[in-house]
Amino acid sequence: MPKPARNVDRLYQQLRQMAADFAFKPDERINESELALRLGASRTPMREALNRLAAEGFLTLQPRRGFFCRSLSPKHILDLYEARVAVECEALRLSCTRASAEDISDLGDYLRAVEPRYVNSTDTDELLTIDEEFHIRLAALSGNAELISMLKNLNDRIRYIRMIDLKRMRRGDHPEHEVVQLSAHCLILKALEQRDIPAADNAMRNHIERRREQAIEAVQLAYAQLYVPTD
Repeated sequence: MPKPARNVDRLYQQLRQMAADFAFKPDERINESELALRLGASRTPMREALNRLAAEGFLTLQPRRGFFCRSLSPKHILDLYEARVAVECEALRLSCTRASAEDISDLGDYLRAVEPRYVNSTDTDELLTIDEEFHIRLAALSGNAELISMLKNLNDRIRYIRMIDLKRMRRGDHPEHEVVQLSAHCLILKALEQRDIPAADNAMRNHIERRREQAIEAVQLAYAQLYVPTD
């Protein structure tokens, strides 16, 4: 029989994906009994999984009221992007001083290898995965496991909004997206290669803040997608 810990891990992963995809509506109270029945889980592992998700910021826990889905307000999205700027800029600063020439070269090879796919793919999930992978590889050059973990958490918590924004761009609202995105990555890489911390910091901040403004606009589209039935 599967070990209880493995059951909790499986349940946690399932609930984490649901929370990331807003299968629960923003600020909606989680009905633990109903959810446990739907997923075929008992109360103890369900509570443990929900507590883990609350600790990671996917849910909130209100005393005597229970668990709630996280907010999808513009303020909350701004907070997440500000945190992302802080984490990525610090990781990049450390990467400029710690990364080996070989590791930087490998990152450049990765960027050049994925460029054709990034420009030509129509799969928004693939595109976002490519972008996240570049940033994770970049942060990994810092040698700081905590910063990498924080960035992965932030990526997962803003992924839903980024996906909506990217789909909007792919429909033609922002046809310059591919060029801008790749250009920004190249600027960051160039500054890293030169170990120019001020230039690297400036390139990273401009890159994230450009996307932040579009992400705020995407919040309205997200609410429409979550609450307005589609045919």
